[in-house]
Amino acid sequence: MTEIEIKLPSDPQFLRIIRSGIAHIGELCSLSDEECNQVTIAVDEAAANIIKHTYNGDKSQVIIVTFRIQDDRLEVVLRDFGAKVDPKKIKPRNLDDVRPGGLGVHLIKSAMDEVFYDNSLEVGNQLTMAKYLSGGKEEN
Repeated sequence: MTEIEIKLPSDPQFLRIIRSGIAHIGELCSLSDEECNQVTIAVDEAAANIIKHTYNGDKSQVIIVTFRIQDDRLEVVLRDFGAKVDPKKIKPRNLDDVRPGGLGVHLIKSAMDEVFYDNSLEVGNQLTMAKYLSGGKEEN
């Protein structure tokens, strides 16, 4: 397993660093362009949600993004140190409800093969997302 960790301020201008990192890691994992785009959208949306909902736009907080390249999957872990989030309340909006915003959870769950929210940490929350690699145990 290879692990790469990026620690960023919770300022939207730094999300580009995460997106660029995913592009390169996707190449290393032999993800297709479509898969890489899906992972990029999911991670970008999750990080933006942390900034907007967990940190309420406070740009002085920290987000830690960890990429774990394993034989069968790419895992992306986002760690925040903000207000606890109840995973049961994190639900995608009904797609029939046409209006701007609110589709992040749907995008994340559609793009990734596994999504796990953990708020059992002493401080903050952790989101783990996995995308199976070609030849992995499950493919969509």
